[in-house]
This record gives sequence, structure tokens and C-alpha cells, in this order.
Amino acid sequence: MDRSLLTLWNTVPSGNIKQEEIATIIGFSTKQTKRYLQRWSSEGWIKFISGKGRGNSSQLTWLKNVEACFEDQVMQILENESAEISSKYLMFDWSTECRQRLMKKFQNKLGFEQQINDKLIVPRKNPFLTLHPLQAADSHSANIVATVYNRLVSVDENGVVSPELCHSWDMTDSKLRLYLKKDIAFHDGSILTAEDVVYCLRKLKDDPQFRLLCEPIKQIEAITPLIVDITYPAGCSYCLQLLGSMNASIYKEHLDFVYGTGCYYVEENGPSITTLVAFKDFYGERPLLDTIEFVQVPEDFENVYRTSSNQQTYFPIESDSGFGVVLISPQLDIDQRHYLHYIISKYRHEIHTADDRLLPNEEGCLIGISTPYELHNIPRPKFKKPIVLKLVKYTNKSSHWLKEILTQNGIPVDVITVSFIDNLLNRELNPNTDLYIHGEIFEMNQNYSFFHFLMNGYSPLVTVLKGQKKYQNKLKKYAITPFEEWTALNKEIDRMLIEDSLVCPLYYSKRHIPFSADLMNIKIKHFGFVDYSKLWVKPNIPLD
Repeated sequence: MDRSLLTLWNTVPSGNIKQEEIATIIGFSTKQTKRYLQRWSSEGWIKFISGKGRGNSSQLTWLKNVEACFEDQVMQILENESAEISSKYLMFDWSTECRQRLMKKFQNKLGFEQQINDKLIVPRKNPFLTLHPLQAADSHSANIVATVYNRLVSVDENGVVSPELCHSWDMTDSKLRLYLKKDIAFHDGSILTAEDVVYCLRKLKDDPQFRLLCEPIKQIEAITPLIVDITYPAGCSYCLQLLGSMNASIYKEHLDFVYGTGCYYVEENGPSITTLVAFKDFYGERPLLDTIEFVQVPEDFENVYRTSSNQQTYFPIESDSGFGVVLISPQLDIDQRHYLHYIISKYRHEIHTADDRLLPNEEGCLIGISTPYELHNIPRPKFKKPIVLKLVKYTNKSSHWLKEILTQNGIPVDVITVSFIDNLLNRELNPNTDLYIHGEIFEMNQNYSFFHFLMNGYSPLVTVLKGQKKYQNKLKKYAITPFEEWTALNKEIDRMLIEDSLVCPLYYSKRHIPFSADLMNIKIKHFGFVDYSKLWVKPNIPLD
């Protein structure tokens, strides 16, 4: 089955066409394209008469319905092969009608499989960018990290700290002592020691993206094989909360592998599939599902958690999917920033027209804490050159909406497109921009997550606030302010960012995922995703 042939079928009808145009469509050189055309002719798919002379049109005649033939083959593959093997064919360039038929067939393969081992197959739109705790800067990767690794402590949405890898701790104004649980196994079978913890925490402290967060910490050392001391002479009121964050997960590196201690381990991770398997030596409660497979599917594939039940009924689970803000460059004149902010806030109530999952945010970054605000009649300043708007794929619809409302109000706009990966991991390569939409999802506890948003190197706010003295002075207060009093500090900085027109709140985002009715114990945990460790499938067996 030739993907390029299918692309050509669904792009070019029988008739005149230049060979150079065919090369552009299928993405090959002219020389390679000539070889492909000869092969497809010999196989009986096409009749191709090459034009005489450079640049003259050739004659292409289709002899078979390529898509119909390929659809029959893929239907057989979907029937007989695994989701991993069959899913890649969904990525071909099918017509809309054919793609819908194939996806409906493929959906039957997704869900819970009751075999010797229980398996849940979950559709995913993109491969995970990373499985390393220090590199997981996007929510999808972070959700997997939260499943495969453990932290020393856990912090719930209310800020309550509970033991995880350590069973207890002692704390003073300048030191934290952690007592590790005994006989905790990594996925490679080795046993967790204080030296492993020290190794991970020192790497966290030295990592360029987290150096600012860890600045109050001066020393990390193993006192005994199961005791770790963390010293912060000037104080660090958030040390426990830092250790409960996803990036502070404990792991073991060996050669090219990274091992965790979590309830699932990574058996396979590739472009088309990622497989998690229950870890039988997990120190805590064993998950009820044996295997979870994340299988690559097209962008328009329905995102449904399915089981193998013949009669499917679904109910939607709603979870917060974060919020979006427009970040406005401090390099712009203050009057320009205020006017841009005014225009955006004036039309913010229409954001749902760009994406019906978005709700207007007229308050701030702190859900339930930020208060509404209004801007009135800001004078229009001069714009001597176009405003540069950065567009990233995941904000494509809302970014085009933003460009349209700015243009309608006489503000010249140039759009620069940046890939998701470059925007996230290679920000130093990004061109200078004046504003762009940033989506943020808090891990769990809002008070710590907002501080993390201000301070971690993957956040664009770090660049916005760099060198701004009044903000840097405020940020220094976190280390000496008891965590229980952070709400007022967060609220103050949130409002400062809005009043300075560095941050313009835009939307709240909700995630609605249909779940099969026989999936039990669905709990939303880190980053608004389901907690896979708690899922189980109720068998359809009558009591009588």
C-alpha cells in the first residue's frame, strides 16, 4: 500500500498535469517522481504519457480506484491486526468519507480488552515529547511522567502535603530532613536510596529551567542510606511543595534508559504507540489495569475512552484544561500595551466563536480568586510598524481570531508561525514578537502552580519579568512568606500583571471526554487528566 499513490489519487484527477506538479504533491524530487510513475504504470494503477520537452504537460489517466482498493486492504488489517499496526494507516490522506468509515472500524479496537491481562487502549493525537521529569514541559508528557514516577511527597489541590517516597520529615526554618521508605524498587529492580534522591534533586537544582525555583536551596546531602537533608540558610517556605511537583520526580538513569518507581513502567515508547505496564513490585497499591496503550490517531479522531462492551453507552467527564492569556511584550510602549489590552478585553466575550470549548476569562489566572476588571476608553496610540503576533499550532483558532479583531480596529499585524516544540523547548530561537496567546494548565495545587508559572524556565513569563525590578522584588517574598499566606501574594502579582498590560486574560478551557459507562473509579488528577492507576472495568455479569 503506497501512501504517495493515495495522496496523488485524492489530489489529481485524470487529465493534463506537469511532472513537476506531481513531484510537489507527493514530496519527491523530479527524478524520484519519474521512477514512482513508472512503477505505478507497471502495476496497472495509472497510464502516464510524459509531455515532450521541458515544462510541457503530461497526460495522467487513472486505471483503478486507488482509494477503494486501499480501503478494502485497510479494513482487513483493522480486522486482524493490532491497534499499533493498523493505526498508522489512518494517517494516510484519505477522503473525508473514507476516513470516517475507517475510523469507525478502528474505534472498535480502542477501549478495554478483556484477555488474560486487562488492557485499556487510549487514542492520542501526537507522540509524547518526552518521558523525562526534567524535560516534561507540556501537559501530555507531564501526565505520563506523573504516572510512571513518584515524588518524595504529594500535594493535593488544597495544598495538603502527604508522604509518598518518604514516610515522614522534620523541618526547621533552614533545613528539611526527609526519611525514605524502605525497599522501594525502581523499574529495573534496584532499590531506592538517599543517594538516588540526592542525584535527582541536585540535577533539578542545576537545571537551567529550574535554577531560579531552587535558588534558596544551598545544599542537598545523604546523611544515611535512607535520610536526606536539604539546607536553605535564608529560608525556603515552599521546599515541601517544590518536592511535590512533577519535575521533582525521582528517577534512575542508566545508559539511555530512565527508570521510575511508579505503578506503571514504560514497556515501549515510539512514534505510533506508547505502552505502560503495571509494575508488580510497586510499593503501593497495584493498579487494576495491567496495560495501557496510547495509540497514534489522526487529529480529527474522536477522543473517547472505550471498553470492549458490545453495547456502548457514554457519559462525559469534565475537567479543567487550563486557561489562556495574551502575553504582551514589555518592549512595547506602555500606551500601546494598554490599548492592545483594551481592544482584546472589549471583544473577549466573543472568544467562543473561535473555539466553542473556550469560555471568556474576565478575571485573571487564579480560578475562584482573581476578581473581574474592566477597561474603559483607552486612547489609541500611534503604531509606526505592525504588531508581530506569534502563532503556535495549539492556539491556531484563537490566534487567528485575535489577529482579526486587532485588524478590524486598525492595528496592523504581522503573523509569525512557530512550531509547538520550538515555542516550548527552543524559545531562544523564536523571533522577537509583540504578543501571543499562551495556554497554561496548572498541575494540581493552584497556589504553588501559579508561583511555578512565574518562576520555571519553560514559562514565557520568566522572559517577560526578567530585569523588571518591582516584579523581582515581589518574587523574592515567596521564600520568606509561609505557604499558607501565598493566596494574597499570588493575587497581588496577578493583578499587577494585568494592570501593567503584560498579561491579558483571555479564556478558560474545559475538557469534555466521553467515558464508557463500564469504566469505574474515574478520578481527575494531575493537569486535569484521568488517574490511570485507579481505573477498572466492571464486567457485565448479572447478579442473579
